[in-house]
Amino acid sequence: MIAEGEHQQQDFKTRIDDSRKIARTLVAFANADGGRLLVGVKDNGTVCGVRVDEELHMVEAAAEMYCRPAVAFRSQVWKADIRSVVEIVVEPSRHRPHRCEVEEGRWEAYLRLEDENIKVNAVLARCWNHAFRADRPAFEYDRNVGRLFKSWRKGKLLGFRQVARTVKRPPTSVEELLALLVGWGIVEMVLGDRNFMYGLADEQALENLETRGPALFDLSVLPPSPKVRRLKPRGIRPVDPRALPPES
Repeated sequence: MIAEGEHQQQDFKTRIDDSRKIARTLVAFANADGGRLLVGVKDNGTVCGVRVDEELHMVEAAAEMYCRPAVAFRSQVWKADIRSVVEIVVEPSRHRPHRCEVEEGRWEAYLRLEDENIKVNAVLARCWNHAFRADRPAFEYDRNVGRLFKSWRKGKLLGFRQVARTVKRPPTSVEELLALLVGWGIVEMVLGDRNFMYGLADEQALENLETRGPALFDLSVLPPSPKVRRLKPRGIRPVDPRALPPES
């Protein structure tokens, strides 16, 4: 496991000093594809070991007190020589979005993307919102939306402000429009250096929307977690082979 390095579904922690901070990783895994947290392992893959009972207590507090709704997990203890490593496994959740308390009274949702936990924006939060999916707003096609589609067909990636200027709608209406298009699989979310951008994911689906109308699409049957990609993939963080425990 350690030799894989840190990636989309694996994170290393030397130890847990703050349950509120580790809650961010738990909700990020639960909101994405699930994942595995190895406590007692440094970023370079060196096994430093932990006190098992203390670490499990911190994880339990994080999952129950600082995650909303609580994040389910299972644990396993591994031995490397005399050192203990705690494995925490989180499965993809059906109860997205999970949020964590980043400071007292302030709750945020996070998503695991490659080897990072990224803050969820308003568009993705709407895609997860059960009320939004069950009682979606009407899709309104007009000249400005047509201009937006034309830009996407040219291969452009547009930030939120660019989309808003193009469609000439208030921010809340733009969030709803993008959430519909992302939820329908027509538009993809791309994380750039500073913010999310939006581009065409499926040209045939866009053609269907324009020619057959929104009734063809049903948010209630779509996967609850739209895929997000990074503009420049970071890849897997390598592990120093010298740091790996000896094979038994």
